[in-house]
Amino acid sequence: MASEREELNAEYWDSRYVEKTFGWDIGYPSPALIEFASQFNVDTKILIPGCGHAYEGQWLWENGYTNIHLLDFSSTAKERFLERVPSFPEEQFFVGDFFEHNETYELVLEQTFYCALQPELRDLYVRKMRELLAEGGALGGLLFTFPLTESGPPFGGSMEEYKRRFSPYFEIKTLSEAHNSIQPRSGKEAFFHVVKTA
Repeated sequence: MASEREELNAEYWDSRYVEKTFGWDIGYPSPALIEFASQFNVDTKILIPGCGHAYEGQWLWENGYTNIHLLDFSSTAKERFLERVPSFPEEQFFVGDFFEHNETYELVLEQTFYCALQPELRDLYVRKMRELLAEGGALGGLLFTFPLTESGPPFGGSMEEYKRRFSPYFEIKTLSEAHNSIQPRSGKEAFFHVVKTA
């Protein structure tokens, strides 16, 4: 837990990987994300921001999704991923600030990234996601539904908040309780799928 929100920077996140203090890391691909991503063609240009160890990225890469791109603040996370998946193109794993990233994608996968950001950045997150997506592009994944408090990360949220934040910028296709969360998070996650429209 960060004592000051301003500590949630590259140094903070990299130290979590160096010290191996990453309780959010489930150690394997999220079933919900794999089920969702598998609905898209293998040549879809995909981004996973705040990817960490990127187990979903590894699964996608090893199952023919060659246009997968990863982004994280932590250079240590990238090093460990490339050690685990040496065939992955190094240039497709970006180390840096999500809000400064400038590419265009057809699909962005959300997995414990939104909840890791300071809550005051959430509107900016939504606008940045719209900016990163091509027309008709999709954003989807999991969001926590436990109460939002000052304690975090992770920071919680609610269905009402997500609908309010995303609806001005996206068409909401799905926003419901996740049916295939991992056991420790069962009943505490929402699955969402939104699409960028004109």
